[in-house]
Amino acid sequence: MGKSLSNCVFSVFKFYMLFRSESQVVGPHQPVLPCHREPAEDVTAQTLEWTRSDLNPRFVHVWRSGQDLVNTRNPSYRGRTSLFINELKQGNISLKLSRVKLSDEGTYECSFPLMGKKSFVKLVVASDAATSPVISLSGIDRNRGGVVLQCESAGWYPEPELLWLDGEGNHLSAGPTETLRGPDDLYTVSSRVTVEKRHSNNITCRVQQRNTNQSRETHKHVPEDFFDITSSSPSVTDTSPVSLALCILLLILSVVFLVRRKRKHMSKLLINYA
Repeated sequence: MGKSLSNCVFSVFKFYMLFRSESQVVGPHQPVLPCHREPAEDVTAQTLEWTRSDLNPRFVHVWRSGQDLVNTRNPSYRGRTSLFINELKQGNISLKLSRVKLSDEGTYECSFPLMGKKSFVKLVVASDAATSPVISLSGIDRNRGGVVLQCESAGWYPEPELLWLDGEGNHLSAGPTETLRGPDDLYTVSSRVTVEKRHSNNITCRVQQRNTNQSRETHKHVPEDFFDITSSSPSVTDTSPVSLALCILLLILSVVFLVRRKRKHMSKLLINYA
């Protein structure tokens, strides 16, 4: 449904896209930004403008005296916008946008500049290529008597949030979420959490984007045996000072042994030569 130009209104138009790795749209690719003149009347002979104030030039599509003014458009929109020409007589000035890109996200103004009438539409672009979270064993925390799990999910836009939940749906306290933005502008998020025996064995990693109501989650069952290992095994992530000192000592002894062996070998060569 379109928005009336009789008053200045603001609407949110959400469009979900599916990207390949090279950021090409392979899902629905021609959204319609709604805008109508009310009461309905023929606007074919009038001047109509679609603009974005954050662009230079700001014109997305311009219609004047029965024709499109192609040369006035921002270069990034040329060949990608069109009106419903046959519906201009009914006051429909909605805009069709083809081959949507992440950079198309923003607030668009639909207006009759000579009449001072305008309306706003916000286009929210989102990726539908997000992968389901992958949970893996990252290590053992002997100090807390638990196992360390890592969760990672890729292909998100806009940036999502990552949550850990136990079997009862309670939030688990986890480390900070690490976020990486790739060359395709899509986000990869990851996080680690220590699961202790007092927690339920069923753990959930949920990645969600509240603005677009997108969510992906994966469940992981942690066997009882894993918690038994933590009580008898050293931490995978921790290195004690004693162990570190022993490693350094062994390294020094190895170097000394090799140097002495090389000197002895050179001495034998000199004796044989003499």
